[in-house]
Amino acid sequence: MSLILRVFVAAMLLVSIAACTGNNMPVGVTPISKETYGLHMMIFWVCCAIGAAVFAVMFYSMFMHRKSKGAKPADFHESTLVEIIWTAVPLVILIAVAIPAAKTLIAMEDTSDAEVTIKVTGYQWKWQYEYLDSGISFFSTLDAEHNVARQVGSGVDVSKFDNYLKEVDNPLVLPVGKKIRFLHTSADVIHSWWVPDFAVKKDAIPGFINENWAFIEEEGTYRGKCTELCGRDHGFMPVVVEAVSAEKYDAWVAENSPAKITIADSGAAAGAAVTATADADDDREWQMDELMATGEKVYNQACASCHQVDGKGLAGAFPAIAGSAIATGDHDAHINIVYAGKPGSAMAAFAAQLSNTEIASVLTYQRNAFGNNVGDTIQPSAIKALR
Repeated sequence: MSLILRVFVAAMLLVSIAACTGNNMPVGVTPISKETYGLHMMIFWVCCAIGAAVFAVMFYSMFMHRKSKGAKPADFHESTLVEIIWTAVPLVILIAVAIPAAKTLIAMEDTSDAEVTIKVTGYQWKWQYEYLDSGISFFSTLDAEHNVARQVGSGVDVSKFDNYLKEVDNPLVLPVGKKIRFLHTSADVIHSWWVPDFAVKKDAIPGFINENWAFIEEEGTYRGKCTELCGRDHGFMPVVVEAVSAEKYDAWVAENSPAKITIADSGAAAGAAVTATADADDDREWQMDELMATGEKVYNQACASCHQVDGKGLAGAFPAIAGSAIATGDHDAHINIVYAGKPGSAMAAFAAQLSNTEIASVLTYQRNAFGNNVGDTIQPSAIKALR
C-alpha cells in the first residue's frame, strides 16, 4: 500500500476513534439502552469500514491511474459482475444489520409482565405521574428557584445552580430491578417524554395512549426532557428520575400511598410524596399573611412562566395580573378562570393540579400583589365547595 493510502486510512481511523470517545450516546442503565448502544456502535463501525474501503479504492484509483502516469481510460459501458457485486454486498450488510435491529425494536415494544405501571401525562409545561398500582399521583414541574432565575430581569446569578433548568420539585421515584411500564398521553398538545439513560422516548399525544418500558439496573438520578416542541416553555419541563433499591421504593410507596404531591410542598426532600391539604386546613379560616406566603410560592411555580414574576405578563401572549380586571374584580369570576381554565386559550384548569389551599392562596396573592390591593381573601373552603 502506498504511503498516501496508509496516511488516509490512519486518518479515517483516528476520526472514528475521536467520534467514539467524544460526544456519543450514553450506554445507559437498562438492557434496552445497552442493546441500543451496541447497535449504534456496530453500525457506526460498519459505516466507518465502508467509508474507509470506498475512499481507499477511490484515492488509489485516482493516484495510480492519473494522467501524468500515462493511464488510458478503459473503453466499456457496463459490467454485469460489478453490478451484481455492488448490489449483493450492500444487501448482505443491510440484512446483517437489520436482524439484531429488528430484535431490539421488538423488545422495545414488549411491555408484558411489568411489575410497576406509571401513567405519564404531559401538560404545558409540566408532567403528571400516576402510579396505577398504588394510587400515588403528583405533578412534576421545573424547580421553583430555577424557574424564578430564568425569568427575564430576575437578576439571579444562574452559575450558582447545579444542573440549571434540569431540576424539578418532585422527581419520579422508580425501583431498580423491576420491569416498569410507562403509559404516555397528554392533556393539551403533543409532548415527548425522554430519558436517554433508559433509551425511553415516546410521544405523549392527546386522546391516545402510547407505551414503553424500562428495567433499571443501577440506582441513581437520571435526567431527561420533553423532546417535542410543545409551546413557549417547551425548554422548561425537564424529567428527573430517582432510581432507588426495591426496598427503598416499597418503603416510599408505603409511606406516601395514596398521596398527591403539591406545589406548596416542593421544598420537601426530593421525591418525597406529601398528602394534599387536610380537610381541617380546608375548613379553617386562613389569615391574609398565611395565604400570601403560600400564594407567592404557588404563583412562582405555576403562574410565573406565563404571567411573569412581576405579574406584567407578555403583551399579545399572556395577560398581565397587575391591574387585571379579573384579578381585581369579582372573586367568583377569578376563582372560575383559575379553577376551570379558559377554553381556547393557554389558560389551563388547575382544579386537578393544585389543592384547595393552593388555589385559594394563589388567588389571594394575585388579588393583593403587583400593585393589586383588593384587600379580600379567598378561603380554601370556597374552593372545596366547588369539588
